[in-house]
Amino acid sequence: MSDLSHLIRYVKKQHVLSLCATSGDESWCANCFYVFDETSMAFWLMTELETRHGQLMQMNPRIAGTINGQPKSVLLIKGVQYRGQITQLSGEREAIARRAYQKRFPVAKKVTAPLWEITLDEVKMTDNALGFGKKIIWTRS
Repeated sequence: MSDLSHLIRYVKKQHVLSLCATSGDESWCANCFYVFDETSMAFWLMTELETRHGQLMQMNPRIAGTINGQPKSVLLIKGVQYRGQITQLSGEREAIARRAYQKRFPVAKKVTAPLWEITLDEVKMTDNALGFGKKIIWTRS
């Protein structure tokens, strides 16, 4: 299995990411359920415009975040750090993302919050199970 395939498999198995948004001297982090769109290397998530992170994302679309588990041993640490641009979806792209999101999280069928897309610019995965400190790095060309 290639390093990129390993990274993608891990991200697809998880379902919560941390998202950090900033604007000026304001910053805020949030945890969000997500769906990973492998073909465009993007995360789809749902959040309201009025949330603190939602307001910051509207002012500055540059975001960063993490995805990680909670292993009991340092030898089993696996996690992802990422950075990218977030945009509120609309039109056909929003419809595609909403169907995928509702399929993974059926409770979302009752929610009308906006869907967002994080277009990834860089992803760094650490996987100590592959060797202590093993890094897999992907960047958008």
